[in-house]
Amino acid sequence: MFTGIIEHVGRVVSVVHAAQATRLVVDLGPLAADAKLGDSIAVSGACLTIAQLAGEITTFDVSEETRRKTTIGGWQDGRPVNLERALAFGQRLGGHLVSGHVDAVGRLAERRPEGGSERFTIILPDGNAVRVVEKGSLAVDGVSLTTWDCRGARCAIAVIPHTLAHTTLGSLRAGSPVNLEQDLIGRWVEAMVAR
Repeated sequence: MFTGIIEHVGRVVSVVHAAQATRLVVDLGPLAADAKLGDSIAVSGACLTIAQLAGEITTFDVSEETRRKTTIGGWQDGRPVNLERALAFGQRLGGHLVSGHVDAVGRLAERRPEGGSERFTIILPDGNAVRVVEKGSLAVDGVSLTTWDCRGARCAIAVIPHTLAHTTLGSLRAGSPVNLEQDLIGRWVEAMVAR
């Protein structure tokens, strides 16, 4: 479980895409200090398990399902990634509950200044894989954000200067694919009502 509050922007050291899996090597930077084999790390929103650890360099094995549901299949060496360690009991929940189980890939339609922040318009994937509600929560590349102006397959989010400067969202351009995870509580409520 995560909060969507990014602790560090790391970098992909290497990525090897095989037929049905990916081996991802990431520089965890300061987050490696207390990391150990088997720990869960949210890497741009995808919960991955540390398979190997050498200093600050960490290796993750990415399954075909994770690759299919995320942007990881298109990643290349040098890519910056949002990193967050798993939430420990007793810690503050500054964002919202994020499982790290990405629902689907969406796209940034546009970004534009609005007040002291920026308005990002996100295009949701086809097929209702990600559902949002007005003033709900949405994890975008692992970052906890609040949705508004939700219309059809689009929603807007306001990204404050701190978030732009301390996550990978600041480098996104129109057309960029993004990992999306809908609100965890909303997902369960939706499933229960559907039954």
